[in-house]
Amino acid sequence: MTINEVRTWLETAEEGDPYFRELKNDSRAGVIKLLASYERKQDKKRLQLERHLEKEQFDDGFRLSAESPVAGVDEAGRGPLAGPVVTAAVILPPSCPELAGLDDSKSISREARERLAAVIRKHAVAWSVHVQPATEIDRLNIYRATRESMEKAVAGLSVKPDAVIADAMSLGGEVPCHPVVKADALSLCVAAASVLAKTERDAYMDRLHEQYPAYGFDRHSGYGTAAHLEALETHGPCPEHRKTFAPVAGFLVGTSGKPVQ
Repeated sequence: MTINEVRTWLETAEEGDPYFRELKNDSRAGVIKLLASYERKQDKKRLQLERHLEKEQFDDGFRLSAESPVAGVDEAGRGPLAGPVVTAAVILPPSCPELAGLDDSKSISREARERLAAVIRKHAVAWSVHVQPATEIDRLNIYRATRESMEKAVAGLSVKPDAVIADAMSLGGEVPCHPVVKADALSLCVAAASVLAKTERDAYMDRLHEQYPAYGFDRHSGYGTAAHLEALETHGPCPEHRKTFAPVAGFLVGTSGKPVQ
């Protein structure tokens, strides 16, 4: 084979193929480089599968039986100065190989999150998303608003779980809740919830940008970046800003003199 033919063959080659023995004896620098690249990719896949199985086994520890439904719950948007906090609850089947590579939403690209979100919705036993608006965050405070939103996401599931794993949050309700710190890195169903919450919130903030383009919500998602604070200084808060958050409160009438739009 030519170097290009070897490259093409490796794209679909399986590890047990006997032709690998011949390639490993090939002294051409191009072939050696291609084989090294192939091995790195295979090592990455093996590690990805190992981590995937660890996440599934973590969730299994909360099941009452082999098929017992367990929900993972997570949020996106607790820290921003504007927009909602979005929560999601997801029940996955005990084995879901289609989601190998799923991780905490913050550790993967937006493109990967969008792809995984579609796979989650397709293969989940049940999923639910709740959007808690800025007005409720101001009324309740961010902690209580997030907890209420998580509880509503769980209540919105079409299948009642036997247990709930929540990312560092203790929830009320009939179903036993297990708050776990960094659950989105340990649990597959919580990682799935984190991806749905993040993609739903990103889409919300993109729509918000169309309504209030002066703030750049499509770039910073409402977080307190320098550009966002500059826009607040120029335009004052919009109705989607969290008025009880200190940086926003400083731009309300009576402090900076700028009106609430």
